[in-house]
Amino acid sequence: MASVLSPRRELWLLITLAGIQFTNILDFMIMMPLGPALTVLFDITDAQFGMLVSAYTLAAGVSGVAASTYIDRFDRKRLLLVLYGLFALSTLACGLAPTYGSLMAARVAAGIFGGVLSALSQTIVGDVIPYERRGRAMGVVMTSFSVSTVAGVPLGLFMAAHFGWHLPFILIAVLSGLFMVFAQVTLPSLKDHVAAQVDVSSWSRIRDVVADRNHQRAFVFSALLMFAGFTVIPYITIYMQSNVGMRAEHIPYIYLCGGVATLLTARLVGRLADSWGKFKTFRIMAAAVLIPMLVITQLGQVAMGWVLLTSTLFFVCMGGRMIPGMAILTSAANPALRGTFMTLNSAVQSCAMGLAALVGGYIISRDAAGMVQNYGVAGLVGGVASLLTIVVGARLQLHQATASAPK
Repeated sequence: MASVLSPRRELWLLITLAGIQFTNILDFMIMMPLGPALTVLFDITDAQFGMLVSAYTLAAGVSGVAASTYIDRFDRKRLLLVLYGLFALSTLACGLAPTYGSLMAARVAAGIFGGVLSALSQTIVGDVIPYERRGRAMGVVMTSFSVSTVAGVPLGLFMAAHFGWHLPFILIAVLSGLFMVFAQVTLPSLKDHVAAQVDVSSWSRIRDVVADRNHQRAFVFSALLMFAGFTVIPYITIYMQSNVGMRAEHIPYIYLCGGVATLLTARLVGRLADSWGKFKTFRIMAAAVLIPMLVITQLGQVAMGWVLLTSTLFFVCMGGRMIPGMAILTSAANPALRGTFMTLNSAVQSCAMGLAALVGGYIISRDAAGMVQNYGVAGLVGGVASLLTIVVGARLQLHQATASAPK
């Protein structure tokens, strides 16, 4: 049974979880703008730098599967504090790494611990926040993505240019220590679920989660949710510089404007999800994202104002899908198995992101002039995946809802 918190403590809990998500996402995102500095410093190829970026996601996927064997056996608060502390140490190790090999090892460690944090934070929201307020709660927690988008790319470029690549990771570790203190104060002890797992083996819980038809549909829904965006997102910078003609120093404005707009609209989308219904809001956002997705992948050489308008709408709609989408996912999980489900779901999402990026990379190509070809096809594939989320989501059964079908 969910713990009953006062409105003030509930708000502080959500702010704390948002802060934990912020440091976790920023740790992943800040690697991307550091590419030029790291390739020169360590004398590595672009492919080797790509391995640094993907190491986090792949490690997160593997750790998600492993964590599903133990996540429901511990007090959620204690487990989060332990994993978050290890994540902070791994991030500090990234900032202190003297060689490419040591940085790779630190990135793998950060992925192992950071990959579980996202699932655990979402599980805590599902455990503590009543269904009728869960959309708004997810809106608060998921503002972390917007803030990290606003801060991550511009801050990474600024720090790499003026203070060296080490400082961003060190500051993330310091921030993580601060939010650990907040978590100790604001999070209640969450161990009601443990009693139900005493006589149940870890593998039987995984089997129960995977065998559940509703969970199977939820995993497909989750994979499509991530796949839809990551056929396009990893290649925005390449396309904007090669085909649209944006200069490298203007690229941060895409993420800055998109992040600020998403930050301002995230809580509104969360409120709409609670008042209109989670699935109705999701259906609108999943359909609306098709327009900027198809436009941004077909842009020619246009004024920067049009680029920023299109890319900002893309990020707002893409982020807007995630808020009711994650509220739907947490509600689709059997409450007694929510921790195991969300941890496996984290692994599913990590794999879907990697697969989408791989598919997008195979679709696009370069012509003799270095222009990106077939990016519009990648946008169409992402658009189809977004429409399929509507179809699959309509078949999900939600726990703690007033009706059995999504609303």
